[in-house]
Amino acid sequence: MVRTRTTPIRYEERVHFSELRFPVDADVRDRLDRLEIPFNEFGVDPYGISKAYLGPFFQGLKFFFRHYFSVESQGIENVPAHGRAMLIGNHSGGFAIDGAMVIASQFFEMNPPRLAQGMAEKFLNKLPFASQITNRLGHLTGLPEHAERLLADDRLLMVFPEGARGTAKLYKERYSLVGFGSGFMRLAMRMKTPIVPLAFLGGGEALPTIANAYSLGRVLGVPYIPVTPWGLAVPIPAKLEICYSAPMHFEGDGSEDDEVVHGYVEQVRERISGLIERGRRRRRGEP
Repeated sequence: MVRTRTTPIRYEERVHFSELRFPVDADVRDRLDRLEIPFNEFGVDPYGISKAYLGPFFQGLKFFFRHYFSVESQGIENVPAHGRAMLIGNHSGGFAIDGAMVIASQFFEMNPPRLAQGMAEKFLNKLPFASQITNRLGHLTGLPEHAERLLADDRLLMVFPEGARGTAKLYKERYSLVGFGSGFMRLAMRMKTPIVPLAFLGGGEALPTIANAYSLGRVLGVPYIPVTPWGLAVPIPAKLEICYSAPMHFEGDGSEDDEVVHGYVEQVRERISGLIERGRRRRRGEP
C-alpha cells in the first residue's frame, strides 16, 4: 500500500537551503553565510528573503558578472561596509541588467558581502510568480513604507530615480540622464541615510535599443519591450562598468520645500552625470 502524505509540506521543508537541487559553489555559500542579515534556522529573514533562492540566483549571476560581461567596479570602497545607505544610479540597458550587476558587485566585491535591495516595479505584482521571486531575493514592491522599514533596519537600498524611462533610453541616448524623481531624497533625509551615487556604463552597448514596443509590452503586462538590431532583447557580452562615488549627506527631515529638495536632487544628478561623462571618455580612449 502506498502511503500518501496527509499534512501539507511546510514552507521551510520546501526551501531549506541544505536541500537545494541547484549546485552552489563554496564561494557563494560562504558569502551567503557572511551576509549581515538575520536569517532564521530555515534560512529566511523577517522580510521573506530566502537563502534557498539567493544561492542559485547568485550562482547564476556570478557567471554573468565575472565572465559574460566582465564587470569592472571602481570606487566600491565608497560603499559603507555596514549600516544603512542608498545606492543611487542611472538606469540603462533595456531592462534590469544594471540592477543585477550592482547587486552582484555588492555581493562579490564587498567585504563583508552586502545584499543590495531594490524597490521592485509595481507591474511585477501582476506577473505570475514574479512578486514571490523578487521578494525572496530581497526586492520589495516600491512603496515608501517598504523603503523606510529597510533603512530603519540598516539595509542597503538600491534606487534608480529615472524609473522605467531610464531603461527605455535608446542607444543614441545611452550616456544621457532623464529627470530624477525626488522621493529618494526626501526618504534619505527623513531616515538620515548617506547617498552613494553610482554610474552604470555599458548597458547601452550590451542591449542597444533602437526602439521600444510599448503596445506589445502592454499585452505582456510590462511597460515596453526593447527592440534591438537583432530583434530579440537578448544582451551581448559587452564590457560593463560600475563607478561608485563618495557618499553624499543632506541635512533635513524630508519635509523641506520642493525647491530645496529639488536642489539636492540636482546635486546627486550632477554627480552621476560627471561619473558617466568620465566613463564615456575613458571607454572611448579620450583624455
